[in-house]
Amino acid sequence: MKRDIIRINEEKCTGCGSCVTGCPEGALQIIEGKARIVSDLFCDGLGACIGECPEGAIEVETREAEPYDEYKVMENVAKAGPDVIKAHLQHLHKHGQEGLADKAFDFLRQNNITIQSCPGSMTLDLRRSDKQTHEPVMLASELGNWPIQLQLLTPNAPYLKNADLLLAADCAPFVYSNFHQRFLTGKILIIFCPKLDTTLKEYVDKLTEIFQKQDIKSISIVHMEVPCCSGIETVVQRALEKAQKNILVKDYTISIRGEII
Repeated sequence: MKRDIIRINEEKCTGCGSCVTGCPEGALQIIEGKARIVSDLFCDGLGACIGECPEGAIEVETREAEPYDEYKVMENVAKAGPDVIKAHLQHLHKHGQEGLADKAFDFLRQNNITIQSCPGSMTLDLRRSDKQTHEPVMLASELGNWPIQLQLLTPNAPYLKNADLLLAADCAPFVYSNFHQRFLTGKILIIFCPKLDTTLKEYVDKLTEIFQKQDIKSISIVHMEVPCCSGIETVVQRALEKAQKNILVKDYTISIRGEII
């Protein structure tokens, strides 16, 4: 079958091994002084290793390859211990591969393997014992558009023309108390959840159409610190690549306790 898979430029590759440690799936090894794919079925084609290569020797290409097999990968990943398992799961969440993540968790359940909960779903009590009671302060809403959910938004909406966009993970406005005044003033808001939404491919296509049609001036991203939430960056970057647009992107990360990191 034809699918995305990495390609290694052997002339550029120095055999440093950075890509090997950056691939939790275990698809790469250093053989005869060069990085090589040991099996197509271990490479998901998402390119986690690309950012680890200091020589720019790795890229993603579309070619005939064995189908990627998440269960085989998990057999390989599980042998390396809980830290590698978590790195693999975070990698899948970051790229919006929730179907593969479900298979990975299914493998863990079948083999009675337990790991510490994902930070995104960990139960935390964030109530402050020292919190004082204050009179409510009425602040004006800075919201300038409706709807705000990406799934409901139309790429032809007139308020998108020459807009400064704010793309936010849908938890962020609840966690960061000054969201409207700090981030939303003068911007058009679009929200979605990169972990729970099942339409990430459609989101990429919709944002691509917006970027192509509307002459967007700037993009700000606000997402939570949990690994799966960074998938919002991936969706935006893929849409920019498909639209062949170079738009300024500002990226803000919010901690679970409501602080800008």
